[in-house]
Amino acid sequence: MKRRVLDGKQMTSRKQAHLYIAGKLGFPDYYGCNLDALADCLGEIGVKTKITLKNFADFEANLGSYSKGFIRVFEDAGEENENIIFRCE
Repeated sequence: MKRRVLDGKQMTSRKQAHLYIAGKLGFPDYYGCNLDALADCLGEIGVKTKITLKNFADFEANLGSYSKGFIRVFEDAGEENENIIFRCE
C-alpha cells in the first residue's frame, strides 16, 4: 500500500494546493489544477493508496471555503475508488 501525507501548512493558496497535491500524488503534467481534474486523477489511481491530510486547521485557514471542495472530492473519491483511503488529522 502506498502512503501519502499531505500537509495543510504547505497549501497556502488554491493554485499552490493543486500543484502540491499533484506532486505528492504523482499526477500527470496535464493535470488541470481544479477540483474536476482532481476528481478525475483520483479516480484513476489503480494502486491501494492511503492519503492523509495533516494540519487540517491550517489547510482550512489557508483556503477558506475552497477547502471544503477539496475534502468533498477526496471523500467522494474514497467512496468511488476502492484503492483510495482518505482521512484528515
